[in-house]
Amino acid sequence: MPTTNWAGNVVFGAADVAAPGAVGELRHLLAQASSAGGRVRALGSGHSFNRLADTDGLLVSMARFDGIKGFGPDAGGHEVAIEGGVRYGQLAAYLHRCGRSLANLASLPHLSVAGAVMTATHGSGDRNNNLAAAVRSVDLLLADGDLITLDRGHPDFDGAVVSLGALGLVVGVRLHTEPTFEMTQSVHLDLPLSVGIEQFDEIMSSAYSVSWFTRWQTPVIDQIWQKSVVTGLPGSVDLDHSVDLVALGARVATAPCHPVPDVDPIACTEQLGVPGPWHARLPHFRLDHQPSVGHELQSEFFVPRTVAGQAIEAVAAVGSALADALLVSEVRTVAADRLWLSPAFGRDVVALHFTWRPDWPLVQPALGAVESALAPFDPVPHWGKVTGIEPRVLRSRYPKFGDFAAVVDRYDPDSRFSNAWLDALLRG
Repeated sequence: MPTTNWAGNVVFGAADVAAPGAVGELRHLLAQASSAGGRVRALGSGHSFNRLADTDGLLVSMARFDGIKGFGPDAGGHEVAIEGGVRYGQLAAYLHRCGRSLANLASLPHLSVAGAVMTATHGSGDRNNNLAAAVRSVDLLLADGDLITLDRGHPDFDGAVVSLGALGLVVGVRLHTEPTFEMTQSVHLDLPLSVGIEQFDEIMSSAYSVSWFTRWQTPVIDQIWQKSVVTGLPGSVDLDHSVDLVALGARVATAPCHPVPDVDPIACTEQLGVPGPWHARLPHFRLDHQPSVGHELQSEFFVPRTVAGQAIEAVAAVGSALADALLVSEVRTVAADRLWLSPAFGRDVVALHFTWRPDWPLVQPALGAVESALAPFDPVPHWGKVTGIEPRVLRSRYPKFGDFAAVVDRYDPDSRFSNAWLDALLRG
């Protein structure tokens, strides 16, 4: 069992750790914890940078819940059922062999599906929702040992999918799938930032998935990654639109790139326009390599798509304050959904991501500068990243937060699945 999160900046304070492999074992552990008055938190891949997954009680790794149950009769056999510890890289390979796919993936295929879903983790793309939108049902083991399934039609479903692990242990998930498809990935360099802002909508719709990378130190977008559908996905002709980035002032990358300057791109998925399967192009990083730079801190903020240009200009204006702490920043788009704690609830959003050096005293003032710059746009942070935005402010920025808190009270009335971080969010 790990004793720290993925980045090493959080040392778990659990009194005990366990890695059960069956629901019966989980029930026994929950009964023991409840009789002792202790709390329980689930751990997926550990790819969070705050204390969301921490506990002073029992920390349960879901890594052994790694079974893929296959396709059921629902939706014409296009929904796949998995256990709660399955990771995206494992699931993607299985789906591709079956001629199926997911509509999108995050930057890393290393993430657990349940952990990514519970925190509304996302990829990019004008028409692409966050990963939680693919969920069609979730299987929850409650503190009293009851195993329940919440399907999409259930009145609590939209509050139970992105639920931060606050309702119970996620032992299973059912996901919608698409036909498998092939993609290419191309990178352009040094587009003037002013052009990127002026042509934001055109650029972000120029491929199925588009990401910007920059360090905000010069008035250019250092890299633009375009992931374009080649074959297989229905409607793909309507998704990719031709934009000549070279004519706009960029240049074509002639060698593979890593988002972080001066880092070997060996860990990155194949570029240079070479076709390949969806799961080998949608993530930025390969499953068989350490993603990103490994030792780092991360923050991410979501603002309404309608203020994209203003928000980008605001961050650029404080770029000099970020220089010492920032490794790279990424800009992506996420389509609206109906999940209560999704940052894209009811609105299309722009995600501004910051990969920081693993040095909190250095990062803290830089993070403060970003949050101050974005404050006029009422940003909400990624649930698994570091932020200084106070819980009471976060609650006010989610229209359905009161409904979510009521669902938590019903499903976990004794707060067995809470921790200090969640207590502050729900009641602080």
